[in-house]
Amino acid sequence: MITISTIRELREALSVYKREGKTIGFVPTMGYLHEGHLSLVQRAKGETDVVVMSIFVNPLQFGPNEDFSVYPRDLARDQELAQNEGVDYLFAPSVEEMYPRPMLTNVSVQNVTEALCGLSRPGHFDGVATVVTKLFNIVGADKAFFGQKDAQQVAVIEQMVYDLQMPVQIVPCPIYREVDGLAMSSRNVFMSEEERSQALILSKSLRHAEEVIANQQRDVAVLINEVRYLIQSQPLADIEYVEVKRYPDMSDIELLKTGDRILFALAVKFGRTRLIDNVILTVVD
Repeated sequence: MITISTIRELREALSVYKREGKTIGFVPTMGYLHEGHLSLVQRAKGETDVVVMSIFVNPLQFGPNEDFSVYPRDLARDQELAQNEGVDYLFAPSVEEMYPRPMLTNVSVQNVTEALCGLSRPGHFDGVATVVTKLFNIVGADKAFFGQKDAQQVAVIEQMVYDLQMPVQIVPCPIYREVDGLAMSSRNVFMSEEERSQALILSKSLRHAEEVIANQQRDVAVLINEVRYLIQSQPLADIEYVEVKRYPDMSDIELLKTGDRILFALAVKFGRTRLIDNVILTVVD
């Protein structure tokens, strides 16, 4: 594995493979890698010839009261994990390399961004769309692999790629979970033992929602109230949102019908740690 920190060097290295007709897979991350990230690498290795992973904590997607300064970082650890998993190129630029001057251009996706995390984190998805656009332009990948834990992010990026006719295929990959069901996240390290234990209610409540829907409950308000009640059984849980939206357009829905594809999404804080989780399903008879 080769670690590269400048845009020029990465473009030069990858141009060789492009001339040879090799396919390039791209796994963008903010680092502090876990098995969820590595599962994306495994998928990329199975579908492309050359795998590029980026590690960049993007300041544009953090609000003024969010955790940019304390977001976990450990490049040496990440390099070892990425190399062991078979990453070919690790792109780890500095903020100055990515943003040498103040950004006067912003990529903004409408509608899809206006609910869920977009509502509670104003400007977040503009920052995501802008940095992903930059990274796509830098890497020139054929396929880019994203975890479905950030389901709204995947929907935003798919919409952006479609609207701007970007020559890259977005490959959503399943949520990777701990053995006990907790969705893997770099932020999990911030939780105390008790907070982490109580956070298991998120995956449990989503499983309950799936069961209730399978048992023909179609009233979205009832579903949301049931899940909120379950989460609130944990005293440390501070609910930011529990929502059901059509997927991927994120439009509102009140009564489920057969064939509806929906996102049941949660954002809950345990202490200072904000966790998200979700399930995407198609309603059947």
